[in-house]
Amino acid sequence: MKLLDIFRPGAILPDLGMIERDQVVAGLLDSLIADGVAPESARDELLAQILKREEMSTTGFGRGVAVPHVKHHEITKLGAAIGLSESGIDFKSMDKQPVYSVFLLLSPGDQPENHLQAMETIFKSLMKDAFRRSLRDAHSVEQVVHVLEDADNQILGG
Repeated sequence: MKLLDIFRPGAILPDLGMIERDQVVAGLLDSLIADGVAPESARDELLAQILKREEMSTTGFGRGVAVPHVKHHEITKLGAAIGLSESGIDFKSMDKQPVYSVFLLLSPGDQPENHLQAMETIFKSLMKDAFRRSLRDAHSVEQVVHVLEDADNQILGG
């Protein structure tokens, strides 16, 4: 699975302009709903489920990145959004540092193996300093897509 198989260009927000975690999650969720990944009728339930997960244990794993995710029976296809913040977001990260890149993954409830494969693909890239740095330097959808393409090429080539 490649990053470009997971992320929707219509759900890449290179300038979030939001600083509150819950607003960021809602904005990314709305972009995925607009892209047809989940129905509008499931929005409130999905948002509540994601935020409940965040309260139980943060998905801000450190290094300036958070990866909130949810599996749900009304999600029609796997899809992810990326939101970037220049100022940083308090995600109550494990390292207590602000988050600059947020990856929201939505997965159909009946496809746990695809969810795990997508998470593995995302984390494989996020573990690389150069990938995280390139994302922080990206200021447009096109630049983010280029960063994803480069990461896919490295994974396939490496």
